[in-house]
Amino acid sequence: MNFYGLVDGSDASLKKYLGALSGVDQVGADARAAVLATRSIKTSSKRWAIDTAISMVDLTTLEGADTPGKVQALCTKAVRPDPTDLTVPSVGAVCVYNDMVGIARKHLDLVGGNHVGVAAVSTAFPSGRASMKVKLQDTDDALNAGASEIDMVIDRGAFLQGDYISVFNEILQIRELCGTRAHLKVIFETGELVTYDNVRKASFLAMAAGADFIKTSTGKVAPAATAPVVLVMLEAVRDFYAMTQVRIGVKPAGGIRNTKDAIKQLVLVNETAGPEWLTPSLFRIGASALLNDLLMQRMKMDDGYYASPQYVTID
Repeated sequence: MNFYGLVDGSDASLKKYLGALSGVDQVGADARAAVLATRSIKTSSKRWAIDTAISMVDLTTLEGADTPGKVQALCTKAVRPDPTDLTVPSVGAVCVYNDMVGIARKHLDLVGGNHVGVAAVSTAFPSGRASMKVKLQDTDDALNAGASEIDMVIDRGAFLQGDYISVFNEILQIRELCGTRAHLKVIFETGELVTYDNVRKASFLAMAAGADFIKTSTGKVAPAATAPVVLVMLEAVRDFYAMTQVRIGVKPAGGIRNTKDAIKQLVLVNETAGPEWLTPSLFRIGASALLNDLLMQRMKMDDGYYASPQYVTID
């Protein structure tokens, strides 16, 4: 397995690698995120920003009451978010539980959405409390059903007690199972990691183990995708690229509900990691309600007034 020359896969090597990381200036990170949150974009760039944000959405439904009909409707919307305006881009992916992956993949293909991915939350999402055998089976089921992206959760308990090699090996095994069939997004549940130093450490651990994306949270625990946490993760992928020349993606999830929130995320990306990350292949936003607000803001740019919510579907 290629660890980018950073570790050799041993516990000692991993601890040395993580121990050499610089700490995070918490005050500085909070201040920098607050400053970037005040940045605005030119009116002439707003349409680009809205369309870019739409293309980055992982349109998500992760409820126990999900039905095949709901998932199919979501897939139709993912491909053509506004059926009256075919210039609106498709979203990046549809994110569902494992048992809905096959339904989502089949319906996306049926409605011309073969370019839209299906992301499956796996490895005993959202808790991650299961045996490795169960986590591997969970992932394999999703892959066999047609998932092109796997969103796995780390064992936060192991991480917080300093058992980094166990977390590393779990990511590594899931990465090997995904192979070339699917991209791997590694979810930290940053609200449970407590400190920015832990977020930075988890970011570098996951990237060395083969993550294609690092993801803030499940959306089931608060706080989720706070601006300083996303900033820390963007700094991590930027620094990892400087070390390895490999670009890793970032996916904030949870709490990003409107166009203003989404544009703040784009500003964070541009000013921290750089414009190269302003693409769905390197930045995604896990959300459910966000897409409707982006569509309504887009309509306002065309018509000069806010459309009634009845003009967009309720997810």
